[in-house]
Amino acid sequence: MSLFQEDDALTVIVHRLCSDGEWPDAEVGERSVKDSGKSSTEQITRSAPGDFLSGMPDEVAGLIRSAGLCEFATVSKGDVPIDTPVGCFWGPTGTINVTTGLAYPTKAERARNNPKVGILLEGFRDEPVALVAGHAAVRDADINANIMRYLPEISSYFDTFAAGYSWDSARQAVHYWARIIIEVTPLTVWWWRSADMLDRTPERWDAPPDITLPKSDPAPQGEPSSAPRWPGEPWQIQAEEVVAQALPAHLTTMGEAGFPLSIRVWSCSLDDRGFLLDVPRGFPGPLSGAATLCFAGRSTFVGDVLSTDGATLFRVERALPALPFTRDLSQLWAPSEETRGKLTARLEQELARRNQPMPVLPLALPEPTSGCLMREARNRRMTQEMQAVGPHEAAAPYIVGQG
Repeated sequence: MSLFQEDDALTVIVHRLCSDGEWPDAEVGERSVKDSGKSSTEQITRSAPGDFLSGMPDEVAGLIRSAGLCEFATVSKGDVPIDTPVGCFWGPTGTINVTTGLAYPTKAERARNNPKVGILLEGFRDEPVALVAGHAAVRDADINANIMRYLPEISSYFDTFAAGYSWDSARQAVHYWARIIIEVTPLTVWWWRSADMLDRTPERWDAPPDITLPKSDPAPQGEPSSAPRWPGEPWQIQAEEVVAQALPAHLTTMGEAGFPLSIRVWSCSLDDRGFLLDVPRGFPGPLSGAATLCFAGRSTFVGDVLSTDGATLFRVERALPALPFTRDLSQLWAPSEETRGKLTARLEQELARRNQPMPVLPLALPEPTSGCLMREARNRRMTQEMQAVGPHEAAAPYIVGQG
Protein backbone atom coordinates (compact mmCIF):
# COMPACT_ATOMS: atom_id res chain seq x y z
CA MET A 1 0.00 0.00 0.00
CA SER A 2 1.44 3.35 -1.00
CA LEU A 3 0.55 6.13 1.42
CA PHE A 4 0.74 8.67 -1.37
CA GLN A 5 -2.82 7.79 -2.37
CA GLU A 6 -5.73 8.69 -0.11
CA ASP A 7 -9.42 8.12 -0.71
CA ASP A 8 -10.63 11.34 0.88
CA ALA A 9 -8.10 13.87 2.14
CA LEU A 10 -10.66 16.05 3.92
CA THR A 11 -12.10 13.05 5.77
CA VAL A 12 -8.62 12.24 7.06
CA ILE A 13 -8.23 15.85 8.23
CA VAL A 14 -11.48 15.72 10.17
CA HIS A 15 -10.78 12.37 11.79
CA ARG A 16 -7.28 13.49 12.77
CA LEU A 17 -8.59 16.65 14.38
CA CYS A 18 -11.30 14.82 16.29
CA SER A 19 -9.53 11.52 17.01
CA ASP A 20 -8.04 12.77 20.25
CA GLY A 21 -7.85 9.15 21.42
CA GLU A 22 -6.42 7.91 24.67
CA TRP A 23 -5.10 4.58 25.78
CA PRO A 24 -4.41 3.69 29.41
CA ASP A 25 -1.03 2.22 30.22
CA ALA A 26 -2.74 -1.05 31.07
CA GLU A 27 -3.83 -1.31 27.44
CA VAL A 28 -0.40 -0.42 26.12
CA GLY A 29 1.44 -2.92 28.29
CA GLU A 30 4.60 -2.70 30.37
CA ARG A 31 7.99 -2.70 28.69
CA SER A 32 11.53 -1.74 29.48
CA VAL A 33 12.99 0.08 26.50
CA LYS A 34 16.67 0.93 26.33
CA ASP A 35 17.38 4.21 24.53
CA SER A 36 19.00 3.54 21.20
CA GLY A 37 19.01 6.90 19.46
CA LYS A 38 20.96 7.06 16.22
CA SER A 39 24.22 8.89 15.95
CA SER A 40 23.79 12.06 13.94
CA THR A 41 25.83 14.08 11.51
CA GLU A 42 23.31 16.94 11.24
CA GLN A 43 24.32 20.57 11.17
CA ILE A 44 23.33 21.77 14.66
CA THR A 45 22.37 25.35 15.51
CA ARG A 46 21.32 26.89 18.82
CA SER A 47 19.32 29.96 19.83
CA ALA A 48 17.14 31.10 22.71
CA PRO A 49 13.86 29.13 22.91
CA GLY A 50 11.59 32.15 22.60
CA ASP A 51 13.06 33.14 19.25
CA PHE A 52 14.25 29.79 17.95
CA LEU A 53 12.20 30.22 14.79
CA SER A 54 14.50 33.08 13.80
CA GLY A 55 17.27 30.54 13.23
CA MET A 56 15.19 28.46 10.82
CA PRO A 57 14.24 28.93 7.17
CA ASP A 58 11.12 31.03 6.69
CA GLU A 59 9.15 28.11 5.30
CA VAL A 60 9.93 25.96 8.37
CA ALA A 61 9.02 28.77 10.75
CA GLY A 62 5.84 29.34 8.76
CA LEU A 63 4.82 25.69 9.08
CA ILE A 64 5.35 25.70 12.85
CA ARG A 65 3.38 28.94 13.29
CA SER A 66 0.45 27.86 11.12
CA ALA A 67 0.06 24.12 11.75
CA GLY A 68 -3.23 23.09 13.28
CA LEU A 69 -2.71 19.34 13.55
CA CYS A 70 0.20 17.21 14.63
CA GLU A 71 1.27 13.76 15.67
CA PHE A 72 1.73 14.05 19.44
CA ALA A 73 3.77 11.30 21.13
CA THR A 74 3.93 10.59 24.85
CA VAL A 75 5.61 7.83 26.86
CA SER A 76 3.76 5.31 29.04
CA LYS A 77 4.91 4.11 32.46
CA GLY A 78 6.27 1.04 30.68
CA ASP A 79 8.38 3.19 28.31
CA VAL A 80 6.15 2.59 25.31
CA PRO A 81 5.94 5.57 22.91
CA ILE A 82 2.31 6.33 22.03
CA ASP A 83 1.30 8.55 19.13
CA THR A 84 -2.02 10.40 18.86
CA PRO A 85 -3.04 12.92 16.19
CA VAL A 86 -4.34 16.05 17.95
CA GLY A 87 -5.04 19.71 17.32
CA CYS A 88 -2.26 22.20 17.96
CA PHE A 89 -1.52 25.92 17.80
CA TRP A 90 1.60 28.05 18.10
CA GLY A 91 1.98 30.14 21.26
CA PRO A 92 3.50 33.64 21.42
CA THR A 93 5.94 32.54 24.15
CA GLY A 94 7.57 29.99 21.86
CA THR A 95 5.60 26.84 22.69
CA ILE A 96 3.69 24.46 20.46
CA ASN A 97 0.40 23.89 22.27
CA VAL A 98 -1.63 20.71 21.91
CA THR A 99 -5.01 19.98 23.42
CA THR A 100 -6.97 16.99 24.62
CA GLY A 101 -10.27 16.46 26.38
CA LEU A 102 -10.61 16.44 30.16
CA ALA A 103 -13.03 13.54 29.61
CA TYR A 104 -10.11 11.49 28.22
CA PRO A 105 -7.04 12.84 30.04
CA THR A 106 -4.64 9.89 29.94
CA LYS A 107 -2.20 11.35 27.42
CA ALA A 108 -2.00 14.55 29.50
CA GLU A 109 -1.26 12.50 32.62
CA ARG A 110 1.49 10.70 30.73
CA ALA A 111 2.97 14.07 29.80
CA ARG A 112 2.76 15.24 33.41
CA ASN A 113 4.49 12.09 34.64
CA ASN A 114 7.11 12.13 31.87
CA PRO A 115 7.46 15.53 30.14
CA LYS A 116 9.57 14.13 27.29
CA VAL A 117 7.26 14.31 24.28
CA GLY A 118 7.45 14.42 20.50
CA ILE A 119 5.58 16.42 17.85
CA LEU A 120 5.55 15.82 14.10
CA LEU A 121 4.33 18.70 11.90
CA GLU A 122 3.58 18.12 8.23
CA GLY A 123 2.17 20.42 5.58
CA PHE A 124 1.51 20.21 1.87
CA ARG A 125 3.89 18.27 -0.33
CA ASP A 126 5.82 21.43 -1.25
CA GLU A 127 6.25 22.41 2.41
CA PRO A 128 8.76 21.25 5.03
CA VAL A 129 8.35 18.48 7.58
CA ALA A 130 9.39 19.29 11.17
CA LEU A 131 10.01 16.79 13.97
CA VAL A 132 10.21 18.16 17.52
CA ALA A 133 11.53 16.64 20.74
CA GLY A 134 10.18 18.80 23.52
CA HIS A 135 9.33 19.36 27.17
CA ALA A 136 5.64 19.28 28.11
CA ALA A 137 3.89 21.42 30.72
CA VAL A 138 0.28 20.42 31.38
CA ARG A 139 -2.25 23.20 31.96
CA ASP A 140 -5.44 22.01 33.65
CA ALA A 141 -5.78 24.22 36.75
CA ASP A 142 -8.59 26.26 35.11
CA ILE A 143 -10.57 24.35 32.51
CA ASN A 144 -12.94 27.21 31.75
CA ALA A 145 -9.98 29.49 31.02
CA ASN A 146 -8.59 26.78 28.74
CA ILE A 147 -11.84 26.72 26.78
CA MET A 148 -11.75 30.48 26.28
CA ARG A 149 -8.12 30.19 25.22
CA TYR A 150 -8.88 27.34 22.80
CA LEU A 151 -12.00 28.65 21.06
CA PRO A 152 -10.34 31.71 19.44
CA GLU A 153 -7.73 29.32 18.02
CA ILE A 154 -10.32 27.32 16.04
CA SER A 155 -13.31 29.66 15.65
CA SER A 156 -12.76 30.65 12.01
CA TYR A 157 -12.58 27.04 10.80
CA PHE A 158 -15.01 25.40 13.23
CA ASP A 159 -17.11 24.27 10.24
CA THR A 160 -14.18 22.12 9.05
CA PHE A 161 -14.82 19.54 11.75
CA ALA A 162 -18.38 20.36 12.79
CA ALA A 163 -19.79 17.69 10.45
CA GLY A 164 -22.70 19.99 9.57
CA TYR A 165 -23.67 20.77 13.17
CA SER A 166 -24.28 24.41 14.13
CA TRP A 167 -22.47 26.06 17.04
CA ASP A 168 -25.78 26.05 18.98
CA SER A 169 -25.73 22.26 18.80
CA ALA A 170 -21.99 21.67 19.08
CA ARG A 171 -21.60 23.85 22.19
CA GLN A 172 -23.62 21.24 24.09
CA ALA A 173 -20.78 18.72 23.67
CA VAL A 174 -18.97 19.87 26.80
CA HIS A 175 -17.19 16.51 26.92
CA TYR A 176 -15.20 17.73 23.89
CA TRP A 177 -14.78 21.44 24.65
CA ALA A 178 -13.52 20.95 28.22
CA ARG A 179 -9.86 20.98 27.19
CA ILE A 180 -6.50 20.32 28.76
CA ILE A 181 -3.75 22.35 27.10
CA ILE A 182 -0.23 20.93 26.93
CA GLU A 183 2.46 23.51 26.23
CA VAL A 184 5.51 21.98 24.55
CA THR A 185 8.84 23.79 24.67
CA PRO A 186 10.98 22.60 21.73
CA LEU A 187 14.38 21.22 22.75
CA THR A 188 15.42 19.71 19.43
CA VAL A 189 13.91 20.34 16.02
CA TRP A 190 14.80 18.31 12.93
CA TRP A 191 13.47 19.47 9.58
CA TRP A 192 13.45 18.55 5.94
CA ARG A 193 12.85 21.23 3.28
CA SER A 194 10.11 19.13 1.67
CA ALA A 195 8.39 15.79 2.16
CA ASP A 196 10.28 14.37 -0.82
CA MET A 197 13.56 14.86 1.09
CA LEU A 198 12.76 12.60 4.05
CA ASP A 199 15.36 10.05 2.95
CA ARG A 200 18.07 12.68 3.49
CA THR A 201 19.76 13.68 6.76
CA PRO A 202 17.65 16.44 8.33
CA GLU A 203 18.81 19.83 9.43
CA ARG A 204 18.74 20.34 13.18
CA TRP A 205 18.30 22.98 15.88
CA ASP A 206 19.01 22.44 19.59
CA ALA A 207 17.94 24.61 22.52
CA PRO A 208 20.74 26.00 24.69
CA PRO A 209 21.72 23.63 27.54
CA ASP A 210 20.85 26.19 30.25
CA ILE A 211 17.24 26.58 29.12
CA THR A 212 14.68 27.00 31.94
CA LEU A 213 11.78 24.58 31.53
CA PRO A 214 8.29 25.29 32.92
CA LYS A 215 6.55 22.91 35.28
CA SER A 216 3.10 21.44 34.80
CA ASP A 217 0.18 22.54 36.94
CA PRO A 218 0.00 20.45 40.14
CA ALA A 219 -1.63 17.06 39.69
CA PRO A 220 -5.27 17.06 40.83
CA GLN A 221 -6.29 15.40 44.08
CA GLY A 222 -7.70 11.91 44.38
CA GLU A 223 -7.61 8.87 42.15
CA PRO A 224 -7.59 9.40 38.39
CA SER A 225 -10.73 8.32 36.57
CA SER A 226 -10.64 5.06 34.67
CA ALA A 227 -11.02 4.95 30.90
CA PRO A 228 -14.23 3.26 29.72
CA ARG A 229 -13.86 0.01 27.84
CA TRP A 230 -14.79 0.96 24.32
CA PRO A 231 -15.53 -1.93 21.93
CA GLY A 232 -13.07 -2.73 19.17
CA GLU A 233 -12.34 -5.30 16.47
CA PRO A 234 -9.36 -7.70 16.67
CA TRP A 235 -6.15 -6.15 15.39
CA GLN A 236 -6.09 -8.34 12.29
CA ILE A 237 -9.47 -7.00 11.13
CA GLN A 238 -8.46 -3.41 11.86
CA ALA A 239 -5.19 -3.90 9.98
CA GLU A 240 -7.00 -5.11 6.87
CA GLU A 241 -9.37 -2.16 7.07
CA VAL A 242 -6.75 0.61 7.36
CA VAL A 243 -4.64 -0.89 4.57
CA ALA A 244 -7.68 -1.17 2.30
CA GLN A 245 -8.55 2.47 3.03
CA ALA A 246 -4.95 3.58 2.35
CA LEU A 247 -4.88 5.64 5.52
CA PRO A 248 -1.56 7.40 6.26
CA ALA A 249 0.57 5.54 8.82
CA HIS A 250 2.93 7.04 11.39
CA LEU A 251 5.58 5.00 13.17
CA THR A 252 6.70 6.12 16.65
CA THR A 253 9.79 4.81 18.44
CA MET A 254 11.91 5.87 21.41
CA GLY A 255 14.59 8.26 20.20
CA GLU A 256 17.69 9.78 21.70
CA ALA A 257 17.55 10.67 25.40
CA GLY A 258 14.16 8.98 25.78
CA PHE A 259 12.08 11.27 23.55
CA PRO A 260 9.33 9.59 21.48
CA LEU A 261 9.77 10.37 17.77
CA SER A 262 7.25 9.89 14.94
CA ILE A 263 7.53 9.74 11.16
CA ARG A 264 5.12 9.03 8.33
CA VAL A 265 6.16 5.86 6.51
CA TRP A 266 6.44 5.80 2.73
CA SER A 267 4.35 2.64 2.48
CA CYS A 268 3.18 -0.37 4.44
CA SER A 269 1.77 -3.80 3.65
CA LEU A 270 0.19 -6.56 5.66
CA ASP A 271 2.26 -9.36 7.14
CA ASP A 272 1.14 -12.30 9.26
CA ARG A 273 3.01 -10.73 12.16
CA GLY A 274 1.82 -7.17 11.54
CA PHE A 275 3.10 -4.73 8.90
CA LEU A 276 6.10 -4.40 6.61
CA LEU A 277 7.14 -0.75 6.46
CA ASP A 278 9.17 1.44 4.15
CA VAL A 279 10.53 4.04 6.59
CA PRO A 280 12.24 7.24 5.39
CA ARG A 281 16.00 6.86 5.75
CA GLY A 282 16.36 10.32 7.28
CA PHE A 283 14.26 9.43 10.34
CA PRO A 284 16.43 10.20 13.41
CA GLY A 285 14.68 7.62 15.59
CA PRO A 286 15.75 3.97 15.96
CA LEU A 287 14.10 1.15 14.03
CA SER A 288 14.12 -1.17 17.00
CA GLY A 289 12.31 -1.64 20.28
CA ALA A 290 8.82 -0.77 21.48
CA ALA A 291 6.75 1.20 19.00
CA THR A 292 3.28 2.21 17.91
CA LEU A 293 1.84 2.49 14.41
CA CYS A 294 -1.02 4.99 14.11
CA PHE A 295 -3.35 5.26 11.11
CA ALA A 296 -4.82 8.79 11.18
CA GLY A 297 -6.28 8.18 14.64
CA ARG A 298 -8.64 5.52 13.31
CA SER A 299 -6.56 2.56 14.50
CA THR A 300 -3.38 2.43 16.58
CA PHE A 301 -1.29 -0.69 17.00
CA VAL A 302 1.24 -1.34 19.74
CA GLY A 303 4.14 -3.73 19.37
CA ASP A 304 7.78 -3.57 18.43
CA VAL A 305 9.79 -2.79 15.34
CA LEU A 306 12.87 -4.48 13.93
CA SER A 307 14.84 -4.66 10.71
CA THR A 308 14.78 -8.05 9.02
CA ASP A 309 15.85 -9.23 5.57
CA GLY A 310 16.32 -5.68 4.36
CA ALA A 311 12.83 -4.61 5.46
CA THR A 312 11.35 -2.99 8.56
CA LEU A 313 8.86 -5.22 10.36
CA PHE A 314 6.32 -3.88 12.84
CA ARG A 315 5.15 -6.81 14.96
CA VAL A 316 1.69 -6.16 16.39
CA GLU A 317 0.82 -7.15 19.94
CA ARG A 318 -2.62 -5.55 20.03
CA ALA A 319 -4.76 -2.75 18.68
CA LEU A 320 -5.54 -0.05 21.21
CA PRO A 321 -9.16 0.89 21.98
CA ALA A 322 -10.39 4.09 20.35
CA LEU A 323 -13.01 6.65 21.28
CA PRO A 324 -16.32 6.13 19.42
CA PHE A 325 -16.14 9.41 17.51
CA THR A 326 -12.87 8.50 15.80
CA ARG A 327 -14.97 6.41 13.43
CA ASP A 328 -18.37 8.10 13.69
CA LEU A 329 -18.33 11.90 13.99
CA SER A 330 -21.98 11.98 15.04
CA GLN A 331 -20.78 10.43 18.31
CA LEU A 332 -18.80 13.63 18.97
CA TRP A 333 -21.57 16.22 18.64
CA ALA A 334 -24.66 14.03 19.15
CA PRO A 335 -23.41 10.92 21.00
CA SER A 336 -25.53 7.94 21.87
CA GLU A 337 -26.90 7.76 25.37
CA GLU A 338 -24.21 5.22 26.31
CA THR A 339 -21.34 7.28 24.89
CA ARG A 340 -22.60 10.53 26.42
CA GLY A 341 -23.08 8.84 29.78
CA LYS A 342 -19.55 7.43 29.89
CA LEU A 343 -17.91 10.68 28.78
CA THR A 344 -20.01 12.86 31.09
CA ALA A 345 -19.37 10.64 34.12
CA ARG A 346 -15.64 10.80 33.57
CA LEU A 347 -15.72 14.55 32.93
CA GLU A 348 -17.61 15.11 36.18
CA GLN A 349 -15.09 13.00 38.11
CA GLU A 350 -12.13 14.89 36.66
CA LEU A 351 -13.74 18.27 37.34
CA ALA A 352 -14.42 17.21 40.94
CA ARG A 353 -10.75 16.26 41.36
CA ARG A 354 -9.88 19.84 40.38
CA ASN A 355 -12.72 21.42 42.39
CA GLN A 356 -14.09 23.05 39.25
CA PRO A 357 -17.69 23.46 38.02
CA MET A 358 -19.12 22.11 34.79
CA PRO A 359 -18.10 24.61 32.07
CA VAL A 360 -20.71 26.57 30.13
CA LEU A 361 -19.84 27.38 26.52
CA PRO A 362 -20.43 30.91 25.16
CA LEU A 363 -23.47 31.58 22.99
CA ALA A 364 -21.26 32.69 20.10
CA LEU A 365 -17.77 31.76 18.98
CA PRO A 366 -15.16 34.43 19.81
CA GLU A 367 -13.15 36.34 17.23
CA PRO A 368 -10.26 34.29 15.83
CA THR A 369 -6.60 34.88 16.60
CA SER A 370 -4.11 35.67 13.85
CA GLY A 371 -2.85 32.09 14.11
CA CYS A 372 -6.38 30.80 13.65
CA LEU A 373 -6.66 32.79 10.43
CA MET A 374 -3.42 31.25 9.17
CA ARG A 375 -4.79 27.78 9.82
CA GLU A 376 -8.02 28.74 8.07
CA ALA A 377 -5.94 29.73 5.03
CA ARG A 378 -4.53 26.19 4.99
CA ASN A 379 -8.07 24.84 4.91
CA ARG A 380 -8.93 27.09 1.97
CA ARG A 381 -5.91 25.88 0.04
CA MET A 382 -6.83 22.27 0.71
CA THR A 383 -10.40 22.87 -0.46
CA GLN A 384 -9.20 24.60 -3.62
CA GLU A 385 -6.78 21.80 -4.47
CA MET A 386 -9.42 19.15 -3.87
CA GLN A 387 -11.82 20.97 -6.19
CA ALA A 388 -9.13 21.36 -8.84
CA VAL A 389 -7.52 17.92 -8.89
CA GLY A 390 -9.62 15.75 -6.59
CA PRO A 391 -8.89 14.25 -3.17
CA HIS A 392 -6.48 11.63 -4.55
CA GLU A 393 -3.98 14.25 -5.66
CA ALA A 394 -4.66 17.25 -3.41
CA ALA A 395 -1.56 17.69 -1.28
CA ALA A 396 -1.46 13.95 -0.67
CA PRO A 397 -0.22 12.68 1.59
CA TYR A 398 1.11 15.62 3.62
CA ILE A 399 -2.17 17.13 4.74
CA VAL A 400 -1.49 17.42 8.45
CA GLY A 401 -1.92 20.85 9.94
CA GLN A 402 -5.14 21.69 8.14
CA GLY A 403 -7.35 21.79 11.26
